[in-house]
Amino acid sequence: MSKYLTPARFPHLKQDFAASLVVFLVALPLCVGVAVASGVPAGLGLVTGIVGGIVTGLMRGSSLQVSGPAAGLTVLVYEAVREFGLPVLGVIVLATGALQILMGALKLGRWFRAISVSVVEGMLAGIGLVLIAGQLYSVIGAKAPESGPGKIAGLPEAFVDAVGNTTALASLALGAGTVAVLVLWKRVPRRVRIVPGPLAAVGLATLAAVLLDLPVATVEVKGLLGSIQPPSLDAFGDLTHVGLLGTIVAFTLIASAESLFSAAAVDRLHDGPRTAYDKELMAQGAGNAVCGVLGALPVTAVIVRSAANVQAGARTKASRVLHGLWLLLFAALLPDVLAYIPIPALAGILVHAGAKLIPVREIAALWREHRGEALVLIVTAVSIVAISMFEGVLIGLALAVVKAAWEASHIRLEVVDKGAGPVQAYLSGNVTFLRLPKILDSLEALPQDRPVELDLSGLHHLDHACRTALESWAERHSAAGTEPVKVTAA
Repeated sequence: MSKYLTPARFPHLKQDFAASLVVFLVALPLCVGVAVASGVPAGLGLVTGIVGGIVTGLMRGSSLQVSGPAAGLTVLVYEAVREFGLPVLGVIVLATGALQILMGALKLGRWFRAISVSVVEGMLAGIGLVLIAGQLYSVIGAKAPESGPGKIAGLPEAFVDAVGNTTALASLALGAGTVAVLVLWKRVPRRVRIVPGPLAAVGLATLAAVLLDLPVATVEVKGLLGSIQPPSLDAFGDLTHVGLLGTIVAFTLIASAESLFSAAAVDRLHDGPRTAYDKELMAQGAGNAVCGVLGALPVTAVIVRSAANVQAGARTKASRVLHGLWLLLFAALLPDVLAYIPIPALAGILVHAGAKLIPVREIAALWREHRGEALVLIVTAVSIVAISMFEGVLIGLALAVVKAAWEASHIRLEVVDKGAGPVQAYLSGNVTFLRLPKILDSLEALPQDRPVELDLSGLHHLDHACRTALESWAERHSAAGTEPVKVTAA
């Protein structure tokens, strides 16, 4: 074995091995936490982490990006499982993987970079808000309402009820302590920070729950094989339902956008090979196809694990593959350890993760400099909370398109009136229906008893609706008894 693991064949094995252990320790609590928050067995989170490490990790695309179950899809997965049932989750994830592979083969991966950053950040902010609201109920051991607005509106009453409940207070203490450790971990001595913050937070919470014998809920363990639930043939019959097809489209768009935006962010963290977006999309699709067959959670690139991988000194994709192997060994040899992990601690990790999805500083900066982009971000986030994930993203995309069209339709109307002779009106720029009302208001304000010369030669674009409207205005103005409007064509 040693003759194969030579420095000549694997010159970066030492760095990649060390980085893989760091990523494994970061990924372990997150895999379990995302699964529990998604309403599926904890083992399925480990399955997705294993597949993301080994299957997606072996493929070409982004060399240092690490994939697995992501907090960004937690809300969507929870809604899908609630609406269609756990057996259908595998069908959704499998179909998502097939679509991603197809889009990668058609070289559509690079086009995801054209999606407005404000829409993606608004999507993540909306997910973060719903995730925080939902997990705060788990922090106090209560059941969360189904809707996003219901989750937020019910929080005050839930916390008031928890004050007089010993079990709820113990749960709240563990959850709050977990969040406190995560927030303060960057301030502890560097040698202590060798242990990743999420692992330290969960480990301390678990130790406290065991030593103090706290009456809090813990993770239910079924074992790796017991968690795997391949979709039955009957489950594929649900593909005829329009609602399920919409959910698949939502999974595909959101998982792909999050993965490719994460890849772009990871590229900025290192000087190694750049991401091949189409190949990365196919790699994500392959991972989701395997997860779908196993009935597991969807695979998505995760910026937290990817950043940890780069910062730990990883040089090649070997680190992410090894991290998948460590997850597999843990799931096979030590699954019973999960039964000691308190649910409030996992909820605390996801509350912290959800907060990091909300770009508070970026929103403030955008509002000062690019108010339109800030509006797209805020509307997308609020729509996701108030309506649903899929509709919220569609609203954000539609608003971004309208904003782009509005900004593209720069128009200038210059009126020259020398007091005698015809009034000269010069239109320049791009005229679209979005600017039409303003143009018509200005033209209709011209003197009705004077001839008008309308010069359109400075226009770069004039759509059919605007051309028709301008012709109608010219006819109305000419009908007032003055000379016909003289139009210089564009």
